[in-house]
Amino acid sequence: MVKGLHPFLFKTFSDICERIKATSKKLEKVGILSSYLQNLDNSTLPIVSRFLSGTIFPKGSHKEVYIGYSTLIDLMLEISGSNQKEFENVYLKYGDLGSAAEELFSYKVALPVVKRELTLNDVYQEFDKMASIMGKKAVEGRKSILRGLLLDASPIEAKYLIKILTGELRIGLTEGLVEEAIAKAFNYEIKEIKKVQLVTGDVGTTALLAFERRIHEAKLKPMQPLSYMLADTMPSANDIEQYYKKELYAEFKYDGIRVQAHKLGDKIAIYSRKLEEITDDFPEILEGLKKVHHDLILDGEIVPFKDEAPLPFHELQRRLRRKEIDSKILNEVPVALFVYDLLYLDERVLLDEPLYERRRILESLGFDNSIKISYMKQVKNADEIEELFNLSKKIGHEGLVLKDPSSPYTPGKRGKRWVKLKKELDTLDVVIVATEYGHGKRAGLYSDYTFAVKDDDRLRVIGKAYSGLTDDEILEMTDRLKNLALEDHGYMLIVKPEIVLEVAFDSIQKSDRHDSGYALRFPRIKRIRYDKGPTDIDTLDKVKEIYRILRSKEK
Repeated sequence: MVKGLHPFLFKTFSDICERIKATSKKLEKVGILSSYLQNLDNSTLPIVSRFLSGTIFPKGSHKEVYIGYSTLIDLMLEISGSNQKEFENVYLKYGDLGSAAEELFSYKVALPVVKRELTLNDVYQEFDKMASIMGKKAVEGRKSILRGLLLDASPIEAKYLIKILTGELRIGLTEGLVEEAIAKAFNYEIKEIKKVQLVTGDVGTTALLAFERRIHEAKLKPMQPLSYMLADTMPSANDIEQYYKKELYAEFKYDGIRVQAHKLGDKIAIYSRKLEEITDDFPEILEGLKKVHHDLILDGEIVPFKDEAPLPFHELQRRLRRKEIDSKILNEVPVALFVYDLLYLDERVLLDEPLYERRRILESLGFDNSIKISYMKQVKNADEIEELFNLSKKIGHEGLVLKDPSSPYTPGKRGKRWVKLKKELDTLDVVIVATEYGHGKRAGLYSDYTFAVKDDDRLRVIGKAYSGLTDDEILEMTDRLKNLALEDHGYMLIVKPEIVLEVAFDSIQKSDRHDSGYALRFPRIKRIRYDKGPTDIDTLDKVKEIYRILRSKEK
């Protein structure tokens, strides 16, 4: 800490962020942050830890500050007295809304009657108020609260208020480094903090437990979502047989959305891949869970399912993001929860149990018709894998997931204890970074999407697609993308990287057209991934690996 700075002030937080940003040395970043964390109390420590990890509220709280870019820009123009052209010039200089606010607010024309000194608790409480406002006047209500914050903020505070709200801190600090700083601040081994983080799923809770010397109390419990175990990809049944050289569990790869279902007494919650609560979207699953006489946490896939057969995924998309789930859509697109793992049962944590034991316990439970246990069969070789893969595709599923029967459940980790076999060029999850108007009947609609993959903490463009979405989806995307606009170049919008697409393609080639160095050949949109966020997209390393495999097959 810098001597004389009050640790609970938002100005101090902003100055610490600037110091962290100013160094490229990870150890120095961790040192600055750990020193700061030591000076906080049990109310401000969780706030700071979440802010620095790119979130505002605990994961699973289903709270969100609904502030669009257009609202932010309107307030910046109003308070600074700038016009649109002046804003665009400043924004283009930095390519960052927060940094643009810092410069524009250095000459405010609007000032508060009585200026308050912002504390971390003030900022959090105002964000909480914004998240709680609903109804017809919600947009203006949130805007009014944010106007008050920005009027009281100094230029540097305005910069970080906006960075937190947009989820774009950009100071070279990952959640992993925040965990390292927590460990250093409170004298724990990093592996201890990471273990707690895997269980709590929330860096604020982890920091508080470390501060209060209570990390031994961290334990998995229902209504507290945790990160999902993830599968790696392998290109063929032969590769899988040669890698494992042992008997595996083969499970249908269901074409739906990944969820966790939690039950604790009368409380029930369903969480998405992004750990957002989506319980109200699936009333038939909720009713099925009510009939289970256990406290539990299930991992599975919600699949559009009718007449004992899966429906195409695009049918499920008709149910996602709807304001009301009525009887009509329930009849047209019924769903089932296919459960493939059990993580908790009646105060017993099962994460470290081998899969075969978790599966045995799961199969001993009784479920309602809307909840089904996934199809799983033991396979010994490539021929058996191929046979089951073909059966999966014939039924209408995506392929297979092969699992090591002895594997524990490792939240948040991707590895070869579980692997996907889709028997085709793998699709990629990408995020839209720019969009252009379409042509013909799509004129005036944003239907051409430039997308990117992750490369450490940067995004790298990998291609552009304009086919695969329905007319209704393009209309919806046009509205969403307008609200995410960062720059308007007339023919093109640069947008906040938030909308995730799953894209298929025919091949990958090296290319100097994109900053990734690669381009997808004939990319097409397979689906909009409402259940995923920018942190879930694929990496440039995966692109390189697919390219390597394709090249080796050509030789």
